[in-house]
Amino acid sequence: MGDEIVREIAEKMFNEHANFVYRTAFFLTKSTELADDITQETFIQVFRKYNTYDPSKPLQPWIYKIAVNITRNTLRKQKWLKFWGDLPENRSTEFMENYILKSEEERELWKAVTNLNLKSREIIILHFYSGLKLNEIAVCLGIPLGTCKSRLNLALNKLRKSMVNNDFEFLLKGGSTFNASKL
Repeated sequence: MGDEIVREIAEKMFNEHANFVYRTAFFLTKSTELADDITQETFIQVFRKYNTYDPSKPLQPWIYKIAVNITRNTLRKQKWLKFWGDLPENRSTEFMENYILKSEEERELWKAVTNLNLKSREIIILHFYSGLKLNEIAVCLGIPLGTCKSRLNLALNKLRKSMVNNDFEFLLKGGSTFNASKL
């Protein structure tokens, strides 16, 4: 077996994690095409670097750290970071957003989330939409847990200020995970 990944393990990893990687990439890039590319590149890297994975640690945060890093690199390459609000929208993106975010309130919340800066948006998406715990997010982003907590607090405060007239329960409580099964 050596350093190579067994086909069955690779298929199982892909089947269990591909949807989440795709959703995370889509939420961060707002592009179905980039999300497809990022998902593919993530699993290429996961399979190439499988020999560096430490089996004593959970697999999920390791895969998502690779996905987030590839997403960041892709955004950097596209030079979209400084022009985030001016991304061109196309029909496939609108269709996907409408499909994923069904209710008007969810669309309003999603719009507020997409208006956050990248660091705040990452924390909100990974925690509330993807259901990762803060310690897993800290590992994914390569930051200390305290930094992760302060970024989440800052992002929630920004959302509360931008959505004064809404009473989204998780914004009021500032804690529980958004129901990702609705997505």
